[in-house]
Amino acid sequence: MPAIADRNSSSFKEIVAAIKSDKSGDIAGSNGCCIPQKRRLRSDAAAARESPVSTPMKLKSPCRRLNSSPNSPANGIKEDFSEKPVKKNWNPRDVEHMRAVKEALHVSTAPSTIVCREDEQKRVLEFCKACIEQEKAGSLYACGCPGTGKSLSMDKVKQQVIDWATKQEDLQPLEVLALNCTSLANTSEIFSKILGKHQPRKKTMGSTSPLQHLQKLYSNNQARAGSKMMLIIADELDYLITKDRAVLHDLFMLTTFPFSRCILIGIANSIDLADRFLPRLQSLNCKPMVVTFRAYSKDQILSILQERLLVLPYIVFQQQALELCARKVAAASGDMRKALCVCRSAMEILEAELRESASNLSLASVEEEFISQQTAPALEIFQSEENNTVRIDHMALALSKTFRSHIVDTIQSLPQHQQIILCSAVKFFRGGKKDSTVGELNKSYIDICKSAMIPPVGILEFSSMCRVLNDQGLFKLGQSRDDKSKRVTLKVDEADISFALQGVRFFRNCLQ
Repeated sequence: MPAIADRNSSSFKEIVAAIKSDKSGDIAGSNGCCIPQKRRLRSDAAAARESPVSTPMKLKSPCRRLNSSPNSPANGIKEDFSEKPVKKNWNPRDVEHMRAVKEALHVSTAPSTIVCREDEQKRVLEFCKACIEQEKAGSLYACGCPGTGKSLSMDKVKQQVIDWATKQEDLQPLEVLALNCTSLANTSEIFSKILGKHQPRKKTMGSTSPLQHLQKLYSNNQARAGSKMMLIIADELDYLITKDRAVLHDLFMLTTFPFSRCILIGIANSIDLADRFLPRLQSLNCKPMVVTFRAYSKDQILSILQERLLVLPYIVFQQQALELCARKVAAASGDMRKALCVCRSAMEILEAELRESASNLSLASVEEEFISQQTAPALEIFQSEENNTVRIDHMALALSKTFRSHIVDTIQSLPQHQQIILCSAVKFFRGGKKDSTVGELNKSYIDICKSAMIPPVGILEFSSMCRVLNDQGLFKLGQSRDDKSKRVTLKVDEADISFALQGVRFFRNCLQ
């Protein structure tokens, strides 16, 4: 049986010293990794001492000697953090951090890059370039539901057109008129704005209206020689809709005059307006180009949110929380502005939660957190992200506050046929139409029932259900002796109906 060496013996101390010297000299690998080496045998060490041939020792450079020294930091293991960007931990209790995040997610903040609308922007930009190069007037109608990026895209295109026209040496400077129709005192004031760009110091005299003055100007060949191309961007074009649509008609017809030099871009929320209004213009040789901005999908909303959050040097939202927001908003309306509002609401919920928990913190918990930060930085990062980021429960509560209301509860409690009537009303009124008759709405209701192979109710029962919806504040019915002739108006927001019925595939398909 082998003898066990005494810890106080000289031989035991020599062995320990040899092991320590082996570890200190050989622990560092070429790449800074710890590579365990095989223990040298005593016979090898003895042979090395007894060998008559001496091998010259290679001198190490001062840098290598410093790294291989047992007293050097980390025992010669060098870490390089130059390639890894160090992100600050987000602190929702910091006023500046919270302000920066809210500003990045604010509706009025224009992002540097507008994603998911590249195709629409390209079509509008090419249209403007072609008109300017050919010195030819033209009109374009950009339409889509609210919050689909129409105004942001047109602002981006406007700047791109200005930059492009400035670099073209053979082109005259471009005049630009960008206005929001909601700021006009009356619908016909838009012609005064256009005329003021052409003749800023000249006032119309006599009984000639600004519209007549523009028509005369665009009919005169002499005026064309000295005038510049003008880009007119009229946002919120829906406010110019009158009963006879005369203002819209005259505005687009300005681009058809022989010596007109204006490029008109109208932006509106009414999709169906193009189907009802443009055929009349086309019959008069006015053919506006139509660019439709569809509602954002789940993936597009998620991409836009991530793009806005890229400017921040810290992680604010859990990925699952952003995905939940994108999925719910896309199912309800596809309104990007609604998604931004939901994210800001989720942040405020987290802020209130932290404010409430801050009053319950004790000194012991603070000391414990400080110790954990010093001893376990990886654990600290995990806990910081877990406690300070906007989680999925915060987002779910924000979505509930945004979309959930007594109206949603009322819609979900309705019988199936009344829910189908609401769906038919949403589809019928989508695109800017304000009201209709009970008879016309009944036809839309029957079409949906036939597509789903559901037997529709008769006209008397249909009229009765419309009165029930009127009593619950979802419809507004007008007065008429004949039930079919009663005017019906939808009194609730389309997003509330979509959110209330999105859980049923049948209704989800109907509302698409």
